[in-house]
Amino acid sequence: MSQSDLSRPWTPQQRDLGYLIGARAPAFWVCSQEEHRVERALATVVSHMGFRARFWDCHRGVTDLQGEAYALSEFEPSLPPSHPLKAIAAFGGRTERSAWIFRDLHGFLAKDQVIGRAFKNLILGLEEAPEAVQGVIFVLTADSMVPTELDGHLVFMDWALPDKAEVASILDIAAGNAALDGADRTAVIDAAAGLPATDITLSVRRSLAERGEVDPTVVAAEKKRLIDRSGLLQWVDPVEGGLDAVGGLELLKEWLLERRLSFSQEAREYGLQRPRGVLLTGVPGCGKSLSAKAIPLAWGGPALLRLDLGSVKSKYVGESEGQLRRALKVAEAVAPAVLWIDEIEKALAGATSQGDGGVSADALGTLLLWMQERGDERMVFVVATANDAETLPPELLRKGRFDDIFFIDLPHEEERRSILEATILKHKRDPGDFDLAGVAVATNNFTGADVAELLPAAMFAAFADGQREPTTADLLHQAEKVGRSVAGSKTVGNLRQWAKERTRPASRPHRVIASGGAQGVKKVELPSC
Repeated sequence: MSQSDLSRPWTPQQRDLGYLIGARAPAFWVCSQEEHRVERALATVVSHMGFRARFWDCHRGVTDLQGEAYALSEFEPSLPPSHPLKAIAAFGGRTERSAWIFRDLHGFLAKDQVIGRAFKNLILGLEEAPEAVQGVIFVLTADSMVPTELDGHLVFMDWALPDKAEVASILDIAAGNAALDGADRTAVIDAAAGLPATDITLSVRRSLAERGEVDPTVVAAEKKRLIDRSGLLQWVDPVEGGLDAVGGLELLKEWLLERRLSFSQEAREYGLQRPRGVLLTGVPGCGKSLSAKAIPLAWGGPALLRLDLGSVKSKYVGESEGQLRRALKVAEAVAPAVLWIDEIEKALAGATSQGDGGVSADALGTLLLWMQERGDERMVFVVATANDAETLPPELLRKGRFDDIFFIDLPHEEERRSILEATILKHKRDPGDFDLAGVAVATNNFTGADVAELLPAAMFAAFADGQREPTTADLLHQAEKVGRSVAGSKTVGNLRQWAKERTRPASRPHRVIASGGAQGVKKVELPSC
């Protein structure tokens, strides 16, 4: 460990660790996949506090900071140097203030009762040790499951990914002599946030090899690839046009626009709390997902990450909890970010019944704890979407989890016209060439997705018919094919009834608009939510 490591400013987790060691916490379960980076961080703290740092793994046994082997011949002489019992015995016989970092011990603790018992006995004796031979132990592992026998005897620490200050330090080392100043430096730091240290270094070196400079677009592309590869999160491109691409839902859009500046420093100085999240529920196909994908552009470009809780779930109880923790750590490191949890009710369906062996309950507990306790400085806005919020666990719906809950109903006539206009503009056509009011009347009881699909379907038909431009008649013809089976269904009625006293409407009360001349079309109003 070089002197520069010891003088580097500590991260918040390093400071917390220092306080805990000062309070005589004897042992820590440190969860991270970044073994090398976390080892250096731990060694920095303990060395500063006067402990001799040593490391153990099942291949080399005990080594010092320079990787040199530490003699253990007098301890448990019948065992090979790499055996964990030999290291445990050596730590118990220490003659100085020592901090030992065990790299592979978690596997032995889970499988060997004798090793588990020896390790627990060692921990129990540490609190009473004289200061001259005070000891502290770290189990460094990617596994978040602490053995039941040790639960309550170790401090669990879920080590965070590099924050932006640490990213900057890693970046400077990786970039070497490449100049990084001003806006370019900030852009590269933002692009690298959310990556482990080794991947930051790799992405910077790749940019230098590919472009001859540190290009933030190359770093960002590498981050997107790595996040997608993890299987926990998906990097989603926001919808073009932002909230302008969302037809209707004016009350929801007003709510979002009021909060677009709340991540700024001016908002902090004013005393505003950062918004924590919103739950969007309602009829399928009416704009929940589109709204989630429109928020980043409306808010100035935070990252949009989609968390599929179903893919996080594992057949092994406890493993899903660790996967979810890792996903949430990435979201925090990428911040500012919008974390979109799609169809949340499907992933948490077994949280109250224990029908999946407790996997859903573990995921719910981890998610709720994170939503409740993440600090105001962690700029992650959660957008959860649910087709049937009635099946969600009550704990998720209580005040304080989300800033608000919006119900998205079938679009009324005015909103259908707005959806048509947004779709026509998206396809680079002139809305003035169509009777939007007439088509809006003809599509009563259609979902937003049904209305948005009318023009693309009409364009296929018009192209096949001599490559002509689509007309209002084409839109009406496509509308006849869709049918009107959704609005009168019992499911929609149940959703509206549930939402009446629990949610805010996403749309303003509707009004009838005049038709522009579509023949044979009646004006029909939908019941209000």
